[in-house]
Amino acid sequence: MDYEGVLVIGEQRGGRVHSVTFELLARGRALADKLGVKLSCVILGHGLQQYAQEIVQRGADTAYVIDDPALEWFLPRTYCNAVVELIEEAKPEVVLAAATTTGRTLMPLVAARLMTGLTADCTGLDIDEKERLLLQTRPAIGGNVMATIKTPVARPQMATVRPKSARPLPADPGRRGEVVVKAYKREAASSASEKMLEFVADATQEVSVQDAEVIVAGGKGLKTRDGFKLVEDLARELGAAVGATRDVVDLGWIGYSHQIGLSGKTVSPKLYVAIGISGTIQHLAGMQTAETIVAINRDKDAQIFKVADFGIVGDLFQVVPEIIEKLQRAKAHKAL
Repeated sequence: MDYEGVLVIGEQRGGRVHSVTFELLARGRALADKLGVKLSCVILGHGLQQYAQEIVQRGADTAYVIDDPALEWFLPRTYCNAVVELIEEAKPEVVLAAATTTGRTLMPLVAARLMTGLTADCTGLDIDEKERLLLQTRPAIGGNVMATIKTPVARPQMATVRPKSARPLPADPGRRGEVVVKAYKREAASSASEKMLEFVADATQEVSVQDAEVIVAGGKGLKTRDGFKLVEDLARELGAAVGATRDVVDLGWIGYSHQIGLSGKTVSPKLYVAIGISGTIQHLAGMQTAETIVAINRDKDAQIFKVADFGIVGDLFQVVPEIIEKLQRAKAHKAL
């Protein structure tokens, strides 16, 4: 049987389908339409059948649900067994997953089992319609160039995609598709070599930067770790996530999970406040799709102002405390 179709590996967190699944479906729908094939999506977990129709409404022609208590928590080898079995049965020509912690852990295992290639952390996907090949574009050489990669021989062609690099399609309640509930073959499980002990949430961020609607991010212009506290204080007042440039993370002011840019997370919030960020190409690539960008920098020629919707040229150590004070006054007045 020839390989045909596009398969999206969906994600769930805590028994709910994660929004990155719908981003992947938007990517997959565009590729499937160019190839003239069907788009399918698989979700693995426990108690997820209720989400199958929404997956169809978001662009899938077929929604596979592999439901079992053993799949409630992500375990790399257990999930790999289930995904490989489905791919060997359905034989899609293209397989997409998110470049999240889950996707980056799972997909190399799947690729090794299937003896095919995998392009990680793609920011762009397209189809070479003449050769019917997936064009997989990702940053390379520290983000200084963009490389486009093909998989001319092995199948399926596989890629992980940066979260927030595409917007989900709106749900279409009138859309119809097939829902296939599949059993998980427990005898294939590798429970002897892996076991879930407990789930420990990242205590350094109340709101994940990739999921946040509002982000306050800081750069090297904050000068010190104490200076960076201004970013955290403003984020607290706005109920926002805290972001950072690579320089800030390298200096140890905050952890890597907050890094935004080509070598970190790609975000697309409703509001992005950039404080003391010059705006290198690498950083802009990770946040320029935000709906509204506000930049605060004393250098009027800083690159960040070229993508900002609103800019404040001034000393951030004066400007940011004033903004925080005004927000606190507004909250106090509203509470009266």
